[in-house]
Amino acid sequence: MAREQLTLTELARVGFVELREVRFRLDEVGDLGGPESDALLPLLGKTANPDAALAALVSLLRRAPHEVRALLLHPEPTQRLLRVVGASSGLTEFFLRHPEELTVLAQPLTALPDLPELIEDLLDAVGTRDGFASLVDDEGWVALRVRYRRRLAQLAAYDLEQPDPVAGLDAVARTLADLAAAALEASLAVARSMSTGLVAGRGVFPEEEVRATRLAVIGMGKAGAGELNYVSDVDVIFVAEGDPVAGLEAPRAVDIATRLAILLMRGLNQPAVEPELWEVDPNLRPEGKSGALVRSLESHLAYYDRWAKSWEFQALLKARPLAGDLELGGRYVAAVSPKVWTSASRENFVESVQRMRKRVTKNIPEDEVAVQLKLGPGGLRDIEFTVQLLQLVHGQADPAVRQAGTLPALTALAESGYVGRAEAAEFAQEYRILRLMEHRLQLEKLRRTHLVPRDESSLRVLARATGLAPNAAQLSVRWLNTKHRVRGLHERLFYRPLLSAVAALPADGLGLTSAQAEARLAAIGFRNTKGALGHIAALTGGVSRRATIQRNLLPVLLQWFSEGADPDYGLLAFRRLSDSLGTTYWFLRMLRDSSGAAERLTRVLSSSRFVGELLETIPESVAWLEDEDDLRPRSAATLRAEARAVLARHESPDAAASILRTARRREMLRLAFSAILGQVSIDELATGLTDVTATIIEGVLAAIRGTTLDGAEDGQDADGIEFAVIGMGRFGGSELGFGSDADVMYVFRPGTLTGEAAHDRAKFIVKELSRLTDDNRLPLDLDIGLRPEGKNGSVARSLESYEAYYRRWSLTWEAQALLRGRGVAGDARLLADFEAVADEVRYPSSISEQAIREVKRIKARVENERLPQGADPNRHLKLGRGSLSDVEWFVQLLQLQHAADIAELRTSSTLGALRAAVAAGLVNETDAETLTTAWVFASRCRSAITLWTNKTADVLPTDRVQLEGVARVMEYPPGSANQLEEEYLSVTRRARAVFERLFYGPVERAGPFGG
Repeated sequence: MAREQLTLTELARVGFVELREVRFRLDEVGDLGGPESDALLPLLGKTANPDAALAALVSLLRRAPHEVRALLLHPEPTQRLLRVVGASSGLTEFFLRHPEELTVLAQPLTALPDLPELIEDLLDAVGTRDGFASLVDDEGWVALRVRYRRRLAQLAAYDLEQPDPVAGLDAVARTLADLAAAALEASLAVARSMSTGLVAGRGVFPEEEVRATRLAVIGMGKAGAGELNYVSDVDVIFVAEGDPVAGLEAPRAVDIATRLAILLMRGLNQPAVEPELWEVDPNLRPEGKSGALVRSLESHLAYYDRWAKSWEFQALLKARPLAGDLELGGRYVAAVSPKVWTSASRENFVESVQRMRKRVTKNIPEDEVAVQLKLGPGGLRDIEFTVQLLQLVHGQADPAVRQAGTLPALTALAESGYVGRAEAAEFAQEYRILRLMEHRLQLEKLRRTHLVPRDESSLRVLARATGLAPNAAQLSVRWLNTKHRVRGLHERLFYRPLLSAVAALPADGLGLTSAQAEARLAAIGFRNTKGALGHIAALTGGVSRRATIQRNLLPVLLQWFSEGADPDYGLLAFRRLSDSLGTTYWFLRMLRDSSGAAERLTRVLSSSRFVGELLETIPESVAWLEDEDDLRPRSAATLRAEARAVLARHESPDAAASILRTARRREMLRLAFSAILGQVSIDELATGLTDVTATIIEGVLAAIRGTTLDGAEDGQDADGIEFAVIGMGRFGGSELGFGSDADVMYVFRPGTLTGEAAHDRAKFIVKELSRLTDDNRLPLDLDIGLRPEGKNGSVARSLESYEAYYRRWSLTWEAQALLRGRGVAGDARLLADFEAVADEVRYPSSISEQAIREVKRIKARVENERLPQGADPNRHLKLGRGSLSDVEWFVQLLQLQHAADIAELRTSSTLGALRAAVAAGLVNETDAETLTTAWVFASRCRSAITLWTNKTADVLPTDRVQLEGVARVMEYPPGSANQLEEEYLSVTRRARAVFERLFYGPVERAGPFGG
């Protein structure tokens, strides 16, 4: 009888995509003895992938018609088969290899098997008697893997038939963990038999010794927690001991157990005729991959007592005996458990937590972040991290929350009042949804994956497999909404409850005591937890609009503060800022509506006392954080235009100087924001700081003299003399950092005033310039130590005096100092004439060997005498080995030797001159790069120290807390104090080697008969 032709619309309605092939396959099913289309189509419509289910059915009928037709006699087993093969090509391939196992789908699984049943079944598969398998090598491993996959297919059928797979996920995950434990037990039985022989040899031991070896397999991660996926690495730790009654010593037992562990892992993950099941991963053991595979219990405990890091204790939170000697495993877990629950009190716990948080997305390829179900933002790891952190904090004092599984832990936390019941229920549901998606993705090919497909077709299959949405588009929307809610999990579960400890806020079953809130604050890095709670109470207390907004914002802000280097100071500074601006509409609006600005604010406040204290004088500057353009350094032209406007409005020098000092504070704060937030390079920062300093000097000088910003106009004699300021050192080189002095010299030329009157006028200008630039809030030190005759010399000299001095008395070091001299303020003609005088001194047509030796001698003397007593020369940023002075002295020697002939070397910039030296062939690029790296590194460290402490220092800290703060300002990740120290010492060590070779010359070594 001719079959009725189905329309394409009817086939599409069932869910088929490959419409051209479907009719032929349906016909073939009928030809091979299967159901006709009218009976088959409704069943296929209930599968995840009707195309795959139909194709699999055809393949199975061709391969094993008898076994398949036995299932197809009744609709229920037919539906069960189609659901399984429609959701899993991996299980389809298994049934094609072993069609005899199709009988497992004949009857429904009414209740999930328990652990004893699974262990008995898998031990039976390898013919186990008294702990030893009768099947060994490939025969045993294949038998084990086939029985495992038979049980897996049975479980998958049960899972796919559930009316609510989200609600049933917990039981399925627990059964998967039990099935893995049974597989480990059966593989261990095979390993025992393979390790036993009548004659002992390599990897073979007497049976009585193998029997006397007690090996416990400790499950870690999801296996230990009883929440395993369909395909997941099974993390394990092996513990062994000898049976004392049998007289087996521990070292011998460990040797035998090591052989057993190796064979056990091979049985599950080594390629064979039947594919491997999953990876057995023992790398959470002490010392990781470098450590012994198997240890005794005593060896484990000795390691944990002496060497273990915080993350290792946190990993042990999920430890559970899975296989082998369960009594030994129980003793192991009991022994390590107290160490787990006291780990939050360990000194480096906060850094460990921060590193855990960073590892969430650290290794995800950029193009996978958006589709990562496990590690991406709003993924499974976000939930697991938050729950585990809460457990570690509150489990110190409350045994009720010491649960291995994520969902049981979340329930316990809610029941104990550490998180709200509503939040716990909501996020348990979100977790189950994400886990269900993970299960269905892995079931499809029986491969480990956490990537949600991008193509519409695969997303549609996932939607049908999970039952979470009717199509791909709606599944994508649901997943995005889930991720969005999960991203707020950490704030809602960890930080928001802190407010309940300081305010009578309505909360569903939630109420942290002050002690519990302090424990939670301490775990995330707050040291003065009582003070932090006081700040939280002050910010959120009352019924004002401000308090309401702060209550909504503070949980998020606290999370961001905790990620900073100094959460305590960050919160204190924020409270002070809120006291200043809390009633202003724009400030509250910015915090509420601009998460970027609010996050930047928490970052700068928790990273910099320099910023926190300066903000007290200019609180309104936080508005810049909303717009990155406002964080960019202002150009010199813009700064000078503002100074001109100030001079035009104010005739009084004191009034003008006051405004100019405020402008300097403002621009220094802007640059500090930029530096901490990574908005400027070191070159841009140095230029910006130099421009700000030069502008205040120019402006105040003009106010004192009653001139324009550029000094007296041509032919004019505003105050009887011409006057100018020469920038020296880092100021002259446009290389200022935070905390740098402004080295200067003052020069004048008599006009209508002559002789002592002109000199007195110049000294008066110098005195007023120092007075009017002095700022208690942000000191500006105009250092004149580089003037002729140093401290004994006059504070200001006439140009004629400078010329005479340099011609007659100048020493080589003074010519060297002039290399960085640059006019920064005052009369333009005088500046040009001074630089012409300086050029004759600093760019000599030739320099004698004696003068070169003098430069080298002075450098050696500086290293020996100017380094502060007790200072470590390896850590001094300015005078230490391979630091700033080494690079600068080397470059300056090149300038003294060659600048007369090479015009490009005539620059006050250290790095500019070094680049010119490379271009001229005086230094090779590799050496120049080494020196540049050290100079930039040391410069960044000096600025970072000032930003972090609001104090100037030239020595890299040894205190780890201080060093960590400096590292964070320099944009290192949390816990990088050692990394910063090691990199600085390494960089400067290489720079010192280059400096010694190029500056002092190669070391001459004595020959065999030399002295």
